[in-house]
Amino acid sequence: MLGLYQSPTIVNNVETLCDVKHIIAMGSTEFAKLGKPNNTGTRVLCVSGDVVRPGYYEVEVGSVTMGELIYDLCGGLKEGRKLKAVIPGGSSAKVLKAGDKYKVKDQEIALEDVPMDFDTLAAAGSMAGSGGVIVMDDSRDMVEMLNNINEFYAHESCGQCTPCREGSLWMKKITDRILDGGGTDKDTDILKSVADNIAGKTICAFGEACAWPTQSFIAKFPEEFRGKATKPLPPPMPPEYTPDELVLNAVVPTLRALRDTGREVMGPTAAR
Repeated sequence: MLGLYQSPTIVNNVETLCDVKHIIAMGSTEFAKLGKPNNTGTRVLCVSGDVVRPGYYEVEVGSVTMGELIYDLCGGLKEGRKLKAVIPGGSSAKVLKAGDKYKVKDQEIALEDVPMDFDTLAAAGSMAGSGGVIVMDDSRDMVEMLNNINEFYAHESCGQCTPCREGSLWMKKITDRILDGGGTDKDTDILKSVADNIAGKTICAFGEACAWPTQSFIAKFPEEFRGKATKPLPPPMPPEYTPDELVLNAVVPTLRALRDTGREVMGPTAAR
């Protein structure tokens, strides 16, 4: 078997490899009885975010609903909080909004009633993905949540494909600008347009992975983005200094950024 660098290559994830032992010990027929039809076996759900007991939970596929996972296994939300949204399959999975109804097998169900299996989550408009479940309560700012995801994907892009290389960074810069108080009334539409022009236009699936969060967050929470991005024009660009100017001016005037990120901005850009 030849793979990467003409050497044997394992392309399965750790969860799959761990199942091999049990499939051999139990036999494939018995192992396939775990879970539900077309969604067999077990899954390790890695739950993080605003729950009392975040952690790893191994369950038969489809044996628990979203609500059972959050309220029974994870001890519920933090005191006094309400469920706002869930990312069910890792950061690239499309976000699901609490309060929405999801059409599954000719019936509409609440987010808490969605079974945690591959087919149902796909029908709900997201995916089971890696099993990384991110729970968000009503204290969360969705623009900040997306910005955190965008920062990750902008950093992780390998840079081979132009839509991904440029687009992931553009999305990060736009959500940065919105949070810094410089968002324009066109930024929400531009953000979605950038994401739409990444998905399906790259060699690997990283393009979809970085585009789907932006597409879904804007689709589910448009009012939060438009409410923060209201300026008619973007803020001015920072001044550019030549190497000689930097030698002559060892200290460049700076001010604290409007958003408390620990960063500084050059003085002239502070007047927004």
